[in-house]
Amino acid sequence: MTAAPKAIVIGGGLGGLWAALRIADAGCQVRLFSLFEVKRSHSVCAQGGINAVLDTKGERDSIRQHIVDTIKGGEYLANQPPIKSMCESAPGLIRTFERMGVTFSRTPEGILDQRLFGGVKNRRTCFAGASTGQQLLYGVDQQVRRLESQGRIEKHEWWEFLSLLLDEDGICRGITAMDLRSLEIRAFPAEAVVMATGGFGQIYAPKTTTSTNCTGAAASRCYQQGARFANAEFFQFHPTAMIGTDKTRLMSEAARGEGGRIWVPRNPDDARPPHSIPESERFYILEEFFPSYGNTVARDEASRAIWRVTRQMGLGIGGSDRVYLDLTHLDRGFVSKRLGAILDIYRKFAGTDPLSQPMEIFPAAHYPMGGLWVDFEPDASGGMRPGSLRNHATSILGLYACGECDYAYHGANRLGANSLLSASFSGRVAGESATNYLKGLARATAEPSERILTEEVERQTAINRRLMESDGSENPYRLHRELGELMTSKVGVVRANPELEMALAELQTLRARLGSASLGNSRAWANQTLSFTRQLGDMIELAMVVARSALERDECRGAHYKSDFQIRIPEGKFPGDPEYEDYRARWKANNDRWLKTSVAEWRPDGPAIRYEAVDLGVYPPTDPRDYR
Repeated sequence: MTAAPKAIVIGGGLGGLWAALRIADAGCQVRLFSLFEVKRSHSVCAQGGINAVLDTKGERDSIRQHIVDTIKGGEYLANQPPIKSMCESAPGLIRTFERMGVTFSRTPEGILDQRLFGGVKNRRTCFAGASTGQQLLYGVDQQVRRLESQGRIEKHEWWEFLSLLLDEDGICRGITAMDLRSLEIRAFPAEAVVMATGGFGQIYAPKTTTSTNCTGAAASRCYQQGARFANAEFFQFHPTAMIGTDKTRLMSEAARGEGGRIWVPRNPDDARPPHSIPESERFYILEEFFPSYGNTVARDEASRAIWRVTRQMGLGIGGSDRVYLDLTHLDRGFVSKRLGAILDIYRKFAGTDPLSQPMEIFPAAHYPMGGLWVDFEPDASGGMRPGSLRNHATSILGLYACGECDYAYHGANRLGANSLLSASFSGRVAGESATNYLKGLARATAEPSERILTEEVERQTAINRRLMESDGSENPYRLHRELGELMTSKVGVVRANPELEMALAELQTLRARLGSASLGNSRAWANQTLSFTRQLGDMIELAMVVARSALERDECRGAHYKSDFQIRIPEGKFPGDPEYEDYRARWKANNDRWLKTSVAEWRPDGPAIRYEAVDLGVYPPTDPRDYR
């Protein structure tokens, strides 16, 4: 009897679970690897919701508008066929989640409720209170467990991906991984591998909303073995993260969507309690800067506005990096029902009640739009051709990527609540593509040679041995904090070329210093410092890609902002006015030069950056006002 083709999925979040589900459903054998129990994956931290056009509010929303909002929110930098297919598939995904048992919030009439999210004017975000990601993940996990009980999926929790197994032709033939308890390193042959390992916000730690496991190490290891990495310069800073000494914690964009207002006292020396400051003496930042969208403006605009008010205008609370996110004017029962999860987080870690006193927040690194480069095949309708082997394939044959670790859907900036959608949709697509790739292989395909497996295991074992025997003077945790401070200060919300050049030089220094790291712990059981130190080296490699890509791109687009290259629309001028036409010419010249995907390839001395065209076939930009 012919054995079922084998696939490996790395990552137990929404993307990874969907990929595993689709591959196993098609009759292929799946091994699923995760750093921890899959129900702890970072998808559970997504709070606000998932976008889909259901128009339950009767606002005449349309799938076309969802496509346009996503394209425009990403400043036209994402290939448009994948976006079109994702938005068209969103309503069906919501219905599938319902059948899986996900308990979405509903109106008193029993209809699926939908809320506003930043960057849009229609309520199209489905949600489950303020713990939507958790509910979606648990729903898919139940389906995966069903297949696991049938022996079609085999879970390897508490295992860390170390490297790809590449044969003589550079084709992916499996992975090596380490048991995080015993530190045993093993090779796992497979005919296809799907990476679904999330983002890399930890390069900005501690000023990041992401989990300590969001290091990007797995994607970085693929990049260092030859996979391309795209659009790394675009990193979204979430405007509303609560202040903390250990890390920042996300206060969902749903707080703004439900009526939360961001403000500071007009007098920075005003020491009165916030409820004692009258309306006339409050500066409602987003409402004054963006009267059309107000507090639901897109995240990059909100983050830069807060940065401007605090850093440039000196109007932060008490002159510091803090502003108010105010929910106190809203009905307490309504807010508790819709935002209960984030209210509990704030109460626990700040010690105050957001329903009685405004929250204190500031932007924090949140979501990378960049990730592993993945391909797609367009169809005649302008979307992706279903089932194509090219969809979500990386530049390494046999390796696919999905979820936050790919770059495919968000361009220069991600719309809020499109993350859970893109993770679910891309996981499903990557699983289907990997399945068709497996079924297209000749069944006579031989296992990778024993030499390839043995040599790679020996190489990885030698890395562990060198680190555990090192008697250097550098503390890896101190180096990580220096990395986060460097990236936050020089490659953050607002960027400038001199600082980016300094950042690259300092990153090279950090890379060299890491070679002298001392673990301070040589035990051969559950050695967390060993795993962390390895990941730190991979974080530095990705930080270099971010900084180099940001230095090369001399423009302002989405989450990448260089004030020296800002092209402003002349106020009060319209088509036909000389000033406006001059602006239009400069805008077109900028797009001719920079409306391209940046693609990084690993080199020993630092990343090499090239650019490739973006597929604009669905909704091309024709006028500067398209961006407004």
